[in-house]
Amino acid sequence: MTVGLRLDEAVWGLLHQALQLYRDNPGATRGLRQQVARLEQPLRVAIVGPWRSGKSTLLNAIMGEEVAPVDGPDGSGIFTWYEDGPQPRATAYSTSQPPQELAVLRSATGMRVDLVGWRAGELRDIAVQWPTRALRQVTLVDTPAINGVDEHGRAPVMDRVLRDADAVLYLTRDARGSDLRVLESSRDSQVGQAAPVNVILVLARADETGGGRIDALLTARQLARQQYRDPRVSALCVTTVACSGLLGLAGRVLSESDFAVLAQLARVSREELEAHLLSADRFVRGELPVPLAAEVRAALVDRLGLIGVRLAATLVRTGCDSRGKLAAELIRRSGLTELRESMNRFFVDRRETLKARAALAAVEALLRAEPVPGGGELLSGMEQILAGAHEFRELRLLAALRASRLGFDAELAAEARRLAGGDGVGLADRLGAEHDASVQRLWELASEAQWRWLNRAEDPLLRLAQRRGAQVVVRSCEGMLAELAAGGR
Repeated sequence: MTVGLRLDEAVWGLLHQALQLYRDNPGATRGLRQQVARLEQPLRVAIVGPWRSGKSTLLNAIMGEEVAPVDGPDGSGIFTWYEDGPQPRATAYSTSQPPQELAVLRSATGMRVDLVGWRAGELRDIAVQWPTRALRQVTLVDTPAINGVDEHGRAPVMDRVLRDADAVLYLTRDARGSDLRVLESSRDSQVGQAAPVNVILVLARADETGGGRIDALLTARQLARQQYRDPRVSALCVTTVACSGLLGLAGRVLSESDFAVLAQLARVSREELEAHLLSADRFVRGELPVPLAAEVRAALVDRLGLIGVRLAATLVRTGCDSRGKLAAELIRRSGLTELRESMNRFFVDRRETLKARAALAAVEALLRAEPVPGGGELLSGMEQILAGAHEFRELRLLAALRASRLGFDAELAAEARRLAGGDGVGLADRLGAEHDASVQRLWELASEAQWRWLNRAEDPLLRLAQRRGAQVVVRSCEGMLAELAAGGR
């Protein structure tokens, strides 16, 4: 929340100032009008990462259906947009032809899109409409693979992601080397430096961590927490999450027939089954102690991976005795639940902030690429918005609290996180009150919190970072009081 003019209102005004300034430039005007329209559209979340990082699998896991990838010609570099719609539909946008509707083949688990006849380089975007609750508030974007940075330190795919998306799920295997350089290249702007709040770093394919042991997912979560404590990593994202898209998707689409097969495998002793899970070929073609056709085994490996088969059989053997129980446990262990909660907390709940950030970045990029008389005043207005936007400060505070950089004890850190909107952005969520609490009760809680944190903000014995963190919390409390005074709940 912004005390005074709201962030989205300030950005809306800046965009219209830019439209007036560039009124004689049709290309710039078209781009600016698109930015104005985006303020009212669902949040755009791009899923980005290097080759074989599991982008499409994770997208399917988030949606709960197998709709990706839309396989274009080799080397096509297509961006595929998944948005909510009344019925399955796909539209191709080429570099030289009008938009064309594509044939969509729907199956029991998802869909396939027919791209026969298109050549590499012809298609730029494919827009897929798919009726699902997961796309009501966000549009998901499947992107071409990142291949590191060029000699100028730029990643062309990432450049377009930063132009067209509001937030990013960046998939990495180890959060080192070229992946960090790609993310660092996205911060060479004023907006990127002032508001690095639109990236969640995902330690992908977490089930393969440490050679794919049964405790691989636990190890991956510990590694993700360790990575976030690295200042270089925490400066580039709002959080890190370990997630196996493969296991998450398997849990979300697990069928009764899948469970029946796994129940058969669970009847084999762990030691005996392990001998058959040393390789996919051995599992599919070898002599198993239970009668399972080779094609059934192959489908199971394709769905779960060897590591997932091992884990699922163990879970069935130790108490997950129904499809529902096994599906829920696979989803929980995959890290998908944590990832979706992080997306809701840092992206969906903050969608106006992130869309405003994207608009500011677009204005800055335009001023850089096509400077015009009067552009200095527009740039100054953008800088004032960045400097005064409390929404960005809250997100940076939440990131610092998660990394334990401020040194608050656990109780204080939890209260600061809650008041800054880390547990939800509603007034009751922030104040730890019941959702039917009266306005008077909310006012009392906000006033008490304001004075507590004001004392910390002015305490000379606290470290500077702690005092500055407390100032952000005080500003959040002021915003809540202003909202209550205006009649909000």
